[in-house]
Amino acid sequence: MSSVSYHISNLLEKMTSTDKDFRFMATNDLMLELQKDSIKLDEDSERRVVTMLLKLLEDKNGEVQNLAVKCLAPLVSKVKEPQVETMVDVLCSNMTSDKEQLRDISSMGLKTVIAELPLTSSGLTLTGSVCKKITSQLIGAMGKQDDVSVQLEALDILSDMLGRLSGALVSFHSSLLSSLLPQLTSPRMAVRKRSILALGHLVPCCSPALFSQLTEHLMKELAKGPPTSMTRTYIQCLATISRQGGHRVGEHLEKLIPMVVKFTGVEDDELREYCFQAFEAFIRRCPKEMSPHIATVTQLCLKFMTFDPNYNYDDSEEEDEDSMDIDDELEEESDDEYSDDDDMSWKVRRSSIKCLEALISTRLDLLLSFYSSICPALLARFKEREENVRADVFTAFSTLLRQTRVASSRHSLIVSGSDPGVRREEEPAVALLKKQVPATVKALHRQLKEKSIKSRQGCFCLLTELAHTVPGALEEHIPALIPGIIFSLTDKSTPSTMRIDALSFFNVLLLSHPPQAFQPHMQVLLPPVVACIEDSFYKITSEALLVIQHLVKVMRPQGQAGGFDPKPFVKEVFSVTMKRLKATDIDQEVKERAISCMGHIVCHLGDHLRAEVQGVLAIFLERLKNEITRLTAVRTITLIAASPLKVDMSPILPEVLSVLGSFLRKNQRALKLGTLACLTALVTHHAASIKPAALEPVLSELPTLVDEGDMHVSQVSITLLTGMAKAYPSSLAKISSSVLPGVFRLIHSPLLQGSTLEAILEFLQALVLSKTSNLSYSQLLKSLMEPFHRSQSSADGSIVHRQSYHSVARCVAALSSASPKETPGTVAGFIQQVKNPGSPEAARVLALLCLGEVGRKGSLGGSKEVQGVILEAFSSTSEEVKTAASCALGSMAVGCLSDYLPFLLKEISAQPRRQYLLLHSLKEVISACPASSLSPHVESVWALLFQNCECQEEGTRNLVAECLGKLTLVNPAALLPRLKQLLKTGSPLARSTVVTAIKFTIVDHPAPIDSLLKDCIGDFLKTLQDEDINVRRIALVMFNSAAHNKPSLIRGLLGRVLPHLYKETQIRKDLIREVEMGPFKHTVDDGLDVRKAAFECMYSLLDSCLEGLDILQFLDHVEEGLKDHYDIRMLTFLMLARLVSLCPAAVLQRLDRLVEPLKATVTTKVKAGSVKQEFEKQEELRRSAMRAVAALLAVPEVERSPSMAEFANQIKSSTDMASIYQSIQGGEGGGIGATESMDMS
Repeated sequence: MSSVSYHISNLLEKMTSTDKDFRFMATNDLMLELQKDSIKLDEDSERRVVTMLLKLLEDKNGEVQNLAVKCLAPLVSKVKEPQVETMVDVLCSNMTSDKEQLRDISSMGLKTVIAELPLTSSGLTLTGSVCKKITSQLIGAMGKQDDVSVQLEALDILSDMLGRLSGALVSFHSSLLSSLLPQLTSPRMAVRKRSILALGHLVPCCSPALFSQLTEHLMKELAKGPPTSMTRTYIQCLATISRQGGHRVGEHLEKLIPMVVKFTGVEDDELREYCFQAFEAFIRRCPKEMSPHIATVTQLCLKFMTFDPNYNYDDSEEEDEDSMDIDDELEEESDDEYSDDDDMSWKVRRSSIKCLEALISTRLDLLLSFYSSICPALLARFKEREENVRADVFTAFSTLLRQTRVASSRHSLIVSGSDPGVRREEEPAVALLKKQVPATVKALHRQLKEKSIKSRQGCFCLLTELAHTVPGALEEHIPALIPGIIFSLTDKSTPSTMRIDALSFFNVLLLSHPPQAFQPHMQVLLPPVVACIEDSFYKITSEALLVIQHLVKVMRPQGQAGGFDPKPFVKEVFSVTMKRLKATDIDQEVKERAISCMGHIVCHLGDHLRAEVQGVLAIFLERLKNEITRLTAVRTITLIAASPLKVDMSPILPEVLSVLGSFLRKNQRALKLGTLACLTALVTHHAASIKPAALEPVLSELPTLVDEGDMHVSQVSITLLTGMAKAYPSSLAKISSSVLPGVFRLIHSPLLQGSTLEAILEFLQALVLSKTSNLSYSQLLKSLMEPFHRSQSSADGSIVHRQSYHSVARCVAALSSASPKETPGTVAGFIQQVKNPGSPEAARVLALLCLGEVGRKGSLGGSKEVQGVILEAFSSTSEEVKTAASCALGSMAVGCLSDYLPFLLKEISAQPRRQYLLLHSLKEVISACPASSLSPHVESVWALLFQNCECQEEGTRNLVAECLGKLTLVNPAALLPRLKQLLKTGSPLARSTVVTAIKFTIVDHPAPIDSLLKDCIGDFLKTLQDEDINVRRIALVMFNSAAHNKPSLIRGLLGRVLPHLYKETQIRKDLIREVEMGPFKHTVDDGLDVRKAAFECMYSLLDSCLEGLDILQFLDHVEEGLKDHYDIRMLTFLMLARLVSLCPAAVLQRLDRLVEPLKATVTTKVKAGSVKQEFEKQEELRRSAMRAVAALLAVPEVERSPSMAEFANQIKSSTDMASIYQSIQGGEGGGIGATESMDMS
């Protein structure tokens, strides 16, 4: 260590040299030393270094001074507390010195020290004491009114400190406030502005009492009617503290709003600007408390957004296009005349428009009224002369469009009918917007030819939003927009960003409108875009190639017989794209777009190219072999292969196939999938040109791809195999040993389902139909059934998963439907299998399920023997066999309703002991049959279910409810009213059945019942007030299902429903009872399930109906849940993490109350003698709480809360908690990942 102190002494000696270069170099070396982590100074060196650096701050040479300041930063963390305090004392006293240069340098030094003060627990005492020192000195400095620059520096440093370390200064908050408030009356503007900034930093973490004191002070001063310049300061201060302290202003709004409204009447433009900024802050930060004042504020904004006393807009809007130029010149003159400094009216207009934008973006619920009030006013302001203000008008209008899109995406969940023939009812906001489109285009199309770049960019952004919000709305206005697009593409003075904007808008336009709209204008549209492809800037070229790609589709849309002849344009488009396609020294993006664009040209216009096609295909083959462009080339070849023009690809096919085969070995998943799709297209469309031998390299790669590790790749591979089986039956002889074992492994895998299973079924049918000798029906059947016949007896004891029984049954049914001749024999075999008591259970279960699936295809007929076998299986001793029989009966009934449904209903009435199993069969029938075939039987089924809806057994009752719900979907108009009737007349059990039935009528896709449900779901939700606790629980479950699957049903009812929902989250003492279990007493909480259901509803509402919730009220109940039972705490931790990401501002408002329960959970220890489950439970709770803490700590403003900062330090200093926190940060990416999604099943 002594060597370090020796080295440092040397440097310190050089710093006293008279030569400034020596001093500079020595200081520089010292800085490098201090930046090393390893350096440790002894006490003497510390003192000497600090003294020396403070002395160098007064050096005559400016560069040496600057270096000395830089040295302070690493020094803070290297020296002990007394030295830091010495530094701060000297810096603070220098602040009040007479020498200006010394003051400036010391002020920089203080800021450096503040930025380096540690925030961790170990350093908090140091930080606290240093801050107190600085603060008390600065408050003194501010009091000295004689020198303004001292005050300014002091205010600046205070702002820095409050911004970073406000939590450490809590004890100083009130003295800071009392020293900052007088500064607001300073005669110097700069002092007032900096005081406002400092107050802004003080607000987020001061106590509510202080906040009220500050607001009261501002209101008292404003009430005195001070001179205008002071009023400006106070209003500006209001806006700042509202932006920073947000929600807290809410309680003072009643008094504040009338005052601010009054001041908008004062003839002072800057004051008005500040008033509107304050309104904007109120609207963004306290949307709920602003509700009563919104009308007033909107009126004011609409009045002042046109406030332009020094300029007369021409009222004759309808002038001809010719007078445009004169108009432009006039406007330019008038701009010169009036954009002198004395015209500040543009600030008023801009701030009022920004205030409107805040209103539009925060109040989705008032969207429809905005269309009548705000929308026309914004359209009228498109003619605004001040460029910056016009940009804000565009932004506000774009926000309106975005909000409409949000609203319509929510609305689209409810539609008038689910039949494709029925037109969807239109979202009301979209309908209102459509009416405004002509006016919008009229106001914009002239702006598209303005010289101002900013205006044109604004126009394009706005039109892009419009095309996204209402696709197709601009169709009849395209002739008006085209000149504007072409102007931006061809105008010599247009910068490249503007061209890119114009091209990307054109792109959106082409995608969202029908081809016929553009065909007549092709002559005008193509040349400028073609010219852009020749541009030297690669971004423009790549955008232009994308546009050409869409234009090619416009010239000859696939699947439409067009009257448009693309011939005149083909050559031009082809030659310019070809030039880019051949070039190898261009940007990667351009290469890919050129390949893709040329692919579209060949695909859509190949017949016009004739001889050139082969040359293009040869280039594609080159690109396919190049690693950088291979993926794009694969996708392009896929496109050409599937083209209806039947492009001749035979010259390149053999080589393409071998290259594609090699791609299947690569590790890149996108490439594998693309290659498989390409091969499938080639095999399907070009079978005649491919020799089976050419497919060998592909076939040899497929076995490794069929694997349960990646279901999607497996599915695409099997689809390719199906294509081969249909096109080249001969090539399949070899696959029985290679690919088939993999396919059978997949069929027996528990993961198989959905589209992959469908692909396998199709493949098996193709195999049987290919009539290949070693892949016959019987052999396939044998391989399918094999594991089930050996599973019990085999030594390896491999367990077959339940899912694979169903997969195999589906496969068997597919095979038998492909070879109907074999079916009767197979069915007879299955019946024997079930009857034979000696056969293993697995084989009997499988045989029953196979019978069901074959029956579902309708190929059993009403065979009496089968019915007998099923009934016999119902009385089996094995539960598995019974369940399989119930599934099979349901499936057979689906295949042949008239034979089996009456039989099923008869059995349900006659056999009360088997009711549960038979109802399962009935549920299968109701779920799987189309409404048309069920209609004749609805009455008989309904009557039977009705008799059983008060069954004592809960499982049976739930089944009855599910059947009732699904049956209601068949004929909602007739059956919903019956459920409503039963709700009024029935017992508690009947009511619970009805409410559960309603849960099953809410499906997650549009259905005809939706509009009827929306009208009457309120009646069913009244059961939330039922006196029976079980009915209330079930009503909550139903409400949760609605909130999760179809929130639009309940959005309008939240006001009525939420109080009852919140009521159910409270712990009720009267539902807690004590049970004696031998010598122990055990408390049982009967209200727990209801509370759990209520909290689950709250979680769902966060995702689907956030804007209908009063978040602070919501948080009150979350806070209660944080102290509740284990299950509920787990839920509320999830909710908290979700809330932090959705509405951090509200959570911050309640932070201090939320930290306590989190802290309590994370720090609890389980009693030493507890059982293992207790330990695991507690560990899980702590992890869950820690996820919520991690989510909170990810919000930047959290450190300002003293309690949270202290908690964070506690976590870091405890090894146990720190390790949990680390694992959550590392394993789950901040904790708001997959773990945050709750299982809603």
